[in-house]
Amino acid sequence: MALRGSNLDSGDDQIAEINITPFVDVVLVLLIIFMITAGVVEFGLEIEVPRTREVSVTDKDFAYVNITSKGELFFGDEPVSVYDIAQLAMEKNPEEPGIYLRAHRTTPWEIVAPVIAECGVNKVNVNVVTKPLVRDPRRRR
Repeated sequence: MALRGSNLDSGDDQIAEINITPFVDVVLVLLIIFMITAGVVEFGLEIEVPRTREVSVTDKDFAYVNITSKGELFFGDEPVSVYDIAQLAMEKNPEEPGIYLRAHRTTPWEIVAPVIAECGVNKVNVNVVTKPLVRDPRRRR
């Protein structure tokens, strides 16, 4: 039974509707993936830095040098030799070369000291990353 007088009788008309359900599904899946991985992207290495009384905040754009508890050195996320750190820091920021040094709290000083010494010889600023101490407000000094 055909409808008379309607536009459905002509064969030239096309239906111009788009099904957006698959698009919404894909966007929601991507959103969930982003939310899960967003916390991991900041720092890929698990390094627990030591605590100190005073922690200064800086906004300089230096590279991170990470030292794991096993003594492995990373420039950002890439493994590096202690002798290449100063050169990489100077390439990243030639005007004011510097690094943020993040060393795990159990890393021996014999591993941290050569990094600081090598950067000092090459005039590269070293900023050590620490966490602030958590003070008990009930305890007097």
